[in-house]
Amino acid sequence: MNDPHDTLSDLHLARLAARDERAFEALVRTHAPQVHRLAASLVGPGAADDIVQEVFIAAHKALKGFRGEASLSTWLHRITLNACHRALGARQAVPLSDTPEPHAPHNPARAGEQAQVRDRLARALAQLPPDQREAVALRELSGLEYAEIAALTGAELGTVKSRINRGRAALRALLTRVGVTP
Repeated sequence: MNDPHDTLSDLHLARLAARDERAFEALVRTHAPQVHRLAASLVGPGAADDIVQEVFIAAHKALKGFRGEASLSTWLHRITLNACHRALGARQAVPLSDTPEPHAPHNPARAGEQAQVRDRLARALAQLPPDQREAVALRELSGLEYAEIAALTGAELGTVKSRINRGRAALRALLTRVGVTP
């Protein structure tokens, strides 16, 4: 059975979620996958679950103050970045090589190849400077626009474009060196 909260606009959902548990659950269902993807790209899949929990606890506490000046998604990405930065500051960067393998019911051999490519990509991504890794992850994994990334990170638009461009070039070079044709 579908929850009627699942069809609300993000702003309306955020306002309801500040006082309604079912609305907050709908908010989590809607946004948790994107938050998890971003967290996994920055702190590794093993720590991503903890980050997701931290993000939604922080969001729940702050929802009453959410004014809708930025989209709910952008606001959650900012909370996620802050949580990831705190987690990374508390320990050394986690290798991203333990990305879970997707289900491949039709071709197990292809799944193995994809896992190898994913592992190489995760290792290459982990070698990027943090600002480039963050910008590339926000653009490629979260699908954010350059202006949204600039707003989230506090960097100038040109700086964001440069970080993404340099990050992509570095990833291409790192992947080519290990035999992956990007």
